Amino acid sequence: MAANDTTPLIERRSIDYIPEAERHGRLLSQFTLWMGANLQITAIVTGALAVVLGGDVFWSLIGLLVGQLIGGGVMALHAAQGPKLGLPQMISSRVQFGVYGAAIPIVLVCLMYLGFTATGTVLSGQALGQLFGVSDSVGILIFASVIVLVTVLGYRVIHFIGRVASVIGVIAFVYLFSRLMSQTDVGALLQIRHFSWSSFLLAVSLAASWQIAFGPYVADYSRYLPSNTSSVKTFFAAGAGSVIGAQVAMVLGVFAAAMSNGQFAGHEVAYIVGLSGTGATAALLYFSIAFGKVTISTLNSYGSFMCIATIISGFRGRLEVTRVQRLVFVLAIVGTATLIALLGQHSFLGAFKSFILFLLAFFTPWSAINLVDYYCITRERYDVPALADPNGRYGRWNLLGISVYVFGVLVQLPFISTKFYTGPLVAALGNVDISWIIGLVLPAALYYVCAKKWHGTVPDHLILPTEQGALPTTNGLAAQA
Repeated sequence: MAANDTTPLIERRSIDYIPEAERHGRLLSQFTLWMGANLQITAIVTGALAVVLGGDVFWSLIGLLVGQLIGGGVMALHAAQGPKLGLPQMISSRVQFGVYGAAIPIVLVCLMYLGFTATGTVLSGQALGQLFGVSDSVGILIFASVIVLVTVLGYRVIHFIGRVASVIGVIAFVYLFSRLMSQTDVGALLQIRHFSWSSFLLAVSLAASWQIAFGPYVADYSRYLPSNTSSVKTFFAAGAGSVIGAQVAMVLGVFAAAMSNGQFAGHEVAYIVGLSGTGATAALLYFSIAFGKVTISTLNSYGSFMCIATIISGFRGRLEVTRVQRLVFVLAIVGTATLIALLGQHSFLGAFKSFILFLLAFFTPWSAINLVDYYCITRERYDVPALADPNGRYGRWNLLGISVYVFGVLVQLPFISTKFYTGPLVAALGNVDISWIIGLVLPAALYYVCAKKWHGTVPDHLILPTEQGALPTTNGLAAQA
């Protein structure tokens, strides 16, 4: 399972099927990638929101852990699909939505990537601004340049950055925790308990939404693993890295917010680094914060590129992406996210909370449909070449999948509570947002019942391009980069 020495540093593939001869990597890389992606400042801020918005320390920690386990389970089930299919995550949505219909959730995924890249860029810009003594806006532009470079290099460099980020993150977080413990009475904070369902479920929702949001692209980073890699081991490698990394970061955020006396909001990076003092130590922490954001921001930009290529290939039937075109795509994606970051940097915290909670309305139904179909209906028996053929097994538009998806979004509306929109049943539930639970359970149950009765033909076994004598870059799935 070790990487082949002849594997190029710059990735040459994008959305096409990965032949067995090009598979490489170890399960450990899944753990380190997702731990590195989560041991970062945005996760700290997410945890802090549970306290900033009214929760106590004790029940916020419990709620965050519950949300991590639920959302992390959903995320890891998507990760396990990568080695078996050898495809990016969103292409497999063509089974449930049709070759053209899959563009519906994919467009929304692109918007999610832009939002997360922009919010991460704001925090990284703060860190680089402090590190180099420049404005936050200049820091944002420096960070964006780094993201473009790493995204263009691709899969192997992303995994390498993830390994380095996980090591740096562990060192930085151990130091920050030691400093925080020496400056506050943790036992006293844990003794202050005022349980409320609204605050508890907010903490659960923050963590669950954080994890579920990885679902649309987590398989992109496991698809190069050999096809005989254990699905169970892939599940635990990716899931454990993500859950442990996010929970550690969010725990730090909870304690930092609890002892901040209102100084956290608006100065998130400076406050966290301020726990360690000044001088060289502070400079190193600013660097670790910015470097930690490189991993997740690159994942978002890389995922955006994959999604755009998937949408275009679905309608064109075949897509050849040159390296120059890939660069143009990445520049457009990162440029848009950077513009959003520059315009929204001064109202970050409130907008971020609303953004990540509102995302759940669109991605929990997609996850529910994709996972029920893969594990319960088709049971991993996909026809991979047919994913590129609008006239094939999966058709142009799958009305069943699209209808259940629309139902899954609409059924959540009465229960959503964000600045963008608040549903009519929220007040009656004590201002508790339970939309993400509705969006997971009801679409999953409805799709299972309907697909059992009306699902199209399912192959007897998993059909890969090589089984039909096709070249590795098959019709429509070919996107050499």
